[in-house]
Amino acid sequence: MALAKELMGYPLTSKRPLLVWSASHFKKRTQPTQLSIKPFDRRPRTSKSGVVAAISEDLVKTLRFNTTTGDRKSEEEEKAAVKFKVRAVVTVRNKNKEDFKETLVKHLDAFGDKIGRNIVLELVSTELDPKTNMPKKSNAAVLKDWSKKSKTKAERVHYTAEFTVDAAFGSPGAITVMNKHQKEFFLESITIEGFAVGPVHFPCNSWVQSQKDHPEKRIFFTNQPFLPSGTPDGLKKLRERELKNLRGDGSGVRKLSDRIYDFDVYNDLGNPDKSSELSRPKLGGKEIPYPRRCRTGRHPTDTDKEAESRVEKPLPMYVPRDEQFEETKQKTFAAGRLKAVLHHLVPSLKASILAEDFADFGEIDGLYKEGLLLKLGFQDEIFNKFPLPKAIVNTLQESSKGLLKYDTPKILSKDKNAWLRDDEFARQAIAGINPVNIERVRTFPPVSNLDPEIYGPQHSALTSDHIIGHLDGLSVQQALEENRLYKLDYHDIFLPFLDRINALDGRKAYATRTIFFLTRLGTLKPVAIELSLPPHGPNHRSKRVVTPPVDATSNWVWQLAKAHVSSNDAGVHQLVNHWLRTHACLEPFILAAHRQMSAMHPIFKLLDPHMRYTLEINALARQSLISADGVIEEGFTAGSYGMEMSAAAYKSSWRFDMEGLPADLIRRGMAVPDSTQPHGLKLLIEDYPYANDGLLLWSAIQTWVRTYVERYYPNPNLIKTDSELQSWYSESINVGHADLRDAEWWPKLNTVDDLASILTTLIWLASAQHAALNFGQYPYGGYVPNRPPLMRRLIPDESDPEYASFISDPEKFYFSAMPSLLQTSKFMAVVDTLSTHSPDEEYIGERQQPSIWTGDAEIVDAFYGFAAEIGRIEKEIEERNSDPDRRNRCGAGVLPYELLVPSSEPGVTCRGVPNSVSI
Repeated sequence: MALAKELMGYPLTSKRPLLVWSASHFKKRTQPTQLSIKPFDRRPRTSKSGVVAAISEDLVKTLRFNTTTGDRKSEEEEKAAVKFKVRAVVTVRNKNKEDFKETLVKHLDAFGDKIGRNIVLELVSTELDPKTNMPKKSNAAVLKDWSKKSKTKAERVHYTAEFTVDAAFGSPGAITVMNKHQKEFFLESITIEGFAVGPVHFPCNSWVQSQKDHPEKRIFFTNQPFLPSGTPDGLKKLRERELKNLRGDGSGVRKLSDRIYDFDVYNDLGNPDKSSELSRPKLGGKEIPYPRRCRTGRHPTDTDKEAESRVEKPLPMYVPRDEQFEETKQKTFAAGRLKAVLHHLVPSLKASILAEDFADFGEIDGLYKEGLLLKLGFQDEIFNKFPLPKAIVNTLQESSKGLLKYDTPKILSKDKNAWLRDDEFARQAIAGINPVNIERVRTFPPVSNLDPEIYGPQHSALTSDHIIGHLDGLSVQQALEENRLYKLDYHDIFLPFLDRINALDGRKAYATRTIFFLTRLGTLKPVAIELSLPPHGPNHRSKRVVTPPVDATSNWVWQLAKAHVSSNDAGVHQLVNHWLRTHACLEPFILAAHRQMSAMHPIFKLLDPHMRYTLEINALARQSLISADGVIEEGFTAGSYGMEMSAAAYKSSWRFDMEGLPADLIRRGMAVPDSTQPHGLKLLIEDYPYANDGLLLWSAIQTWVRTYVERYYPNPNLIKTDSELQSWYSESINVGHADLRDAEWWPKLNTVDDLASILTTLIWLASAQHAALNFGQYPYGGYVPNRPPLMRRLIPDESDPEYASFISDPEKFYFSAMPSLLQTSKFMAVVDTLSTHSPDEEYIGERQQPSIWTGDAEIVDAFYGFAAEIGRIEKEIEERNSDPDRRNRCGAGVLPYELLVPSSEPGVTCRGVPNSVSI
């Protein structure tokens, strides 16, 4: 109850301040002085000089008369003579589970605390001491009762400390913390009580390292935002020092306890020391442009001095300490990893079985009903391999049953066979896991932008004859004019890599184009698929067009063609839209934000929740997902060329000014500007679930950001002269995206409109865009035939030797073209983990410590308004999913579109919009 009162603004201490008088006051006192001390007011009181009063003005006036000599003292002398105590409530978050070493060190620290090896705090004023021209400081104070509370099992433990300050101290602006223990601790917050301004909050949320590892005092600022130009004199040097600490000097190998943010190229994906086949090109630089990642400073490999040595799991990759997963998140991620590890143990036992193809669709269903090991009949065998006591093995066997059996993917939940239908294949282009590649056909036949000298004729093999019979009586020209033709075009991104991909063992791919027709009902139907291979000589048939089936044979060819399109789509989704456009391209902005903007900066405070966990998940991706022989290489068609394909997309098509939702929709021809419409544009497919819901969230984010920006930048000159803001944006471009820094399309940063647009885009990418592309991966891709991540066979024609086997048993051929049982199992384990919400997830409209994350009451109120709007949007999306006129999200067997529903429970839910790229 006491803590609750304190957080609401009531003092934890007595209503009367604890005064400590200087000795001079008591010398030869001739008569008692009656003091009238008023209770602290929650509102700030300022003296004529503008200094926040630490005690009541009546007291200061009384003390200004020197009781010894009868003379009046100066105001500064009197305030210096009067000292009083203030109290800190310090909240420390405990770990739920500790290993033996951590427990031992914890006991040692409890003992050390008794003999003076304490946690030491010191308050720093916003004002300078006129005598020293240095910030005013309190005395050093230690946390009380650390040893007494060391055995407390609660998640949060509250400690107190008591400071002595004089009346001239002013308002506290910072606090320094020195950890003299051996073990780090997580400092959640500090609240100071006893000043006339009411409680002063310090949201910390940071690991404080031991003095033996990091000798410098940690600096924490109050929740009051300040632009650089408005920084109080007492905090200016601390503000600069903290940023200098975070930037480091660009040298040395980073320790896991460091808090240094710096840039580097992607030169750590390969492992040439292990094998020349695991060598990978450096991404980032003139040869292969790419965004920068967080620098670790690891030593180069022996084989290639430009390649950084690897850290293999389970050893941790470096990210700044506060960027690492918190315990709940780590536990969730580790559970997913355990599932993947168990599936990696399988090959050593039954490699010959797992290399086999699925016999039929029933075998795939068995993965959900029985689990992989039970299905193969050797669950007992795998656990007998563990060198563990029998009791532990039995426990593992029982607990693993859930790990080794997958939940039925959502795509099968309403109609088991829906994925086979053409309308569902088309619907997923606008309401599935990758709804950002579809574009309007503006020229027919489509034209390639690749060099015809290398890649053959630029014109497609598609003709009007291929599609005319599927356009509801319209001519091709009429369909174009009525905005009824759309496409998924993966020709240009895949074709340059196809020779190399198709030379890989067990990989076969086309560069695909798919044409869709928009029906009168507002749904799409596929009308033609073009399959292209690189040209090899004038007589080589490099392009093939497949149209909707008319008989049994053409039906199987059509199903295989759709599978190849889905495989192209899965690769571009994962490597370009998901990894590149959200994970990789945001990392430079996050690194630069920590390096260039103080925690006091209002824009840092705005962006803070949208940067959570991104550096950690990106580091883990470099370690095991996008690395040589990693999950992406093993599981997706592009194999070892996947990251080069991602880099090619970055060079040719990524533009920050087109990453906002409205600009992206207009660029793809899915919308046209229209000032009469609610969001300033008109969708050409009215029932486009991703865009419909996305625009609601985009507008809410935009309104919130604009309100926030206008609060701190009432005129453009403040933006132009904000040194930290300009340094952040400049470094994000010139260092973080150095290979594209000369592009003319980078937005300027001169006005409120400029800043609001840049920030809205970043928050959109980190939250809604990432959610739309990530959390449906298992619900849609967990059933591999719906979205095969790779294909192993091309489609035979009558002249191919394989054609006879295809005709004799098309189902067997179909499964031989799909991923094998082993590939499927590994892929499912990964996308299951990536689609999982952690229990500590923070969703859009939520923040840690929502009432005190900023000291600006107007902004707190505005944030609550933003949260209320997010709640309203959630209800509107739910209503849309029940509207039978919206056939792309409602109907018999049709999945509702929930990927942009803001909230979610933990687990794989196919909904929920976290604040940040956190998985």
